[in-house]
Amino acid sequence: MASKTSEKSKPSAKVAKKAAKKVAAKRAPAKAAKPRKPLPKPKDGQPVLLSGGNPQIPKGYGDAPVQAYIAAMPGWKKDIGRRLDELIVRAVPGVNKAVKWNSPFYGMEGEGWFVSFHCFTKFVKVTFLNGGSLRPQPPGESKYPYVRYLDICEDKPFDEAQFTDWMKQASKLPGEKM
Repeated sequence: MASKTSEKSKPSAKVAKKAAKKVAAKRAPAKAAKPRKPLPKPKDGQPVLLSGGNPQIPKGYGDAPVQAYIAAMPGWKKDIGRRLDELIVRAVPGVNKAVKWNSPFYGMEGEGWFVSFHCFTKFVKVTFLNGGSLRPQPPGESKYPYVRYLDICEDKPFDEAQFTDWMKQASKLPGEKM
C-alpha cells in the first residue's frame, strides 16, 4: 500500500525558492573590495593625526617609538601621555614598551601587555587589558568582561595614586599576548 504525503508536509514553492536563493548567494563570487584611500602624508616632518587626534606612529618596540607617540600627542593630551608614561615606569620597573595599532602598549617580558592608551577628541582612553581582575576595577566597562577603561579629560584630574596601584596589580597578572 502506497503511503500518502499530506500537503502540509511538502515544502511550499516559496520556501523552496528562498532556499535556492540562499544556496546561490553562498556560491556567488565575493564582491571586489573597494580601493582604500591613501593615508594622509605628513607635513614638514610632523606625524599625521588620525581621527580624534590620535598620532599615526609606525609600529615599533622599546622606549623610542613610545616617546615619539607621546611627542606627537596634540595639545593637553601630550602632558597626560608624559604623566602616564612616568607613572607606569615608576610603578613597574623594567616594563616593556611598544607602539602597536597607533597606541603605546606596556607589558612584562614573556607575560604580555597589560595597559595601553589612545587619543580621542575629548579625552585620552586608558585601556586595562586585564582590568576585570583589578581591585577596585577601573570605572569604564567594556563588552569584554576582562577589559576596563579609564577616560582622562582635560578638565578632570585623575587619581594618580589609584592609577599607580592598578599598574602594580596589572603587572603581576598575565597580560594579553598580541
